Amino acid sequence: MNPIAIAIHGGAGTILRALMTAEKEAMYRNALREAVELGHQILQEGGSSLTAVEAAVRNLEDCVLFNAGKGAVFTHEGKHELDAAIMCGATGLAGAVAGVRRVRNPVTLAKAVMQHSEHVLLVGNGAEVFGQSQNIAFEPEEYFYDGARYEQWRAAVASDQVVLDHSLRPENLTEKKFGTVGAVALDQLGNLAAATSTGGMTNKKFNRIGDSPIIGAGTYANNATCAVSCTGHGEYFMRAVVAYDVSCLIEYKGLTLAEACHYVVHEKLKKQGGEGGLIALNQQGKVALMFNSEGMYRASKQNQEPTYIGIYG
Repeated sequence: MNPIAIAIHGGAGTILRALMTAEKEAMYRNALREAVELGHQILQEGGSSLTAVEAAVRNLEDCVLFNAGKGAVFTHEGKHELDAAIMCGATGLAGAVAGVRRVRNPVTLAKAVMQHSEHVLLVGNGAEVFGQSQNIAFEPEEYFYDGARYEQWRAAVASDQVVLDHSLRPENLTEKKFGTVGAVALDQLGNLAAATSTGGMTNKKFNRIGDSPIIGAGTYANNATCAVSCTGHGEYFMRAVVAYDVSCLIEYKGLTLAEACHYVVHEKLKKQGGEGGLIALNQQGKVALMFNSEGMYRASKQNQEPTYIGIYG
C-alpha cells in the first residue's frame, strides 16, 4: 500500500510551558489529536488528500481554541474577517477567500471557489454572495464571539496596536489564544493537498489580509515537490513567498524536504525578521514541522504509526 500521511498546525509563536496550565494544554492536545485523526481516517478509507485537509481544517475552524472560524480574533471595528485557501497538488488548482465575515467554514468556501468558479481568490462581499449561491453555511456574528478574544481586542484597541494573535507581550502574560490553522495531506493515490485558514491579527485595520489565502505565500501544493501550510507574521511570509519557495528549493536545487524547510524558516525568514513556522509533506510521506518561534501547535500521523502531537520548541 502506498504511504498516507497528514500534518496539521494550530499556530506558532510565543507558546511557553510556564504560561500553560495543565488543563489548557490538555484541551489543545485533544483538539489537535481529534483534527489530525479525523483527516487520517479519511485517508485510511481511501479518501482524497483534498477531502482530508478540508475536514481537518474545518474541525479546527469549529474549535474556539484556534484563531480561525469560530475562535477568530476581532478586527479594529470589532468584527471578524476570515481568510482561507486550499490547493490540489495533482491538478495545481486552488481556491481562496479573504475578508469574509460570517462564513462558518472559510476553507469550504475556498474549496467551492476552486471547484465551482473559474477564479482562485474571491474577497469580501463578493465571496459571500458566491458562498450563498453555493449553499455554504453562514452563522450570526454572535457565533464567532469568544470572551478571551474580546478582552484581547479591547486591550489592543486601548493601546492602538495591531497584535499578532500568537505574540506575547509583557503587559499580557495570560495570552490564551494562538494563530492560524492548516493541514497538508498525502492520499493513497500519491496526491498532495494543502489548506490554511485564519482570522488574521487582532485589531487589524483597512481590511488587512495576510499570507494564508495567498497561493504560494501561505499555502501551496504540488505533487512533484510538496504541500505546505504556513503560520506566523503574514507580511514576512508574503514577501518571502514562503510556501512556493520551499517547493522551488526542492524542484530546482534538489534539496530534501527537511533541508528546504529548514533553510526558508531558519535562515531566509529569520534574516528578514519573520517569526513563525510551517508544516510540509512530500509524496514519500515525509513530514516536516518547522518553526523559528518558541512553539507551534502541531500534530501528524503517518500510515499506522502513533499520532504525534507537539506544542513547545
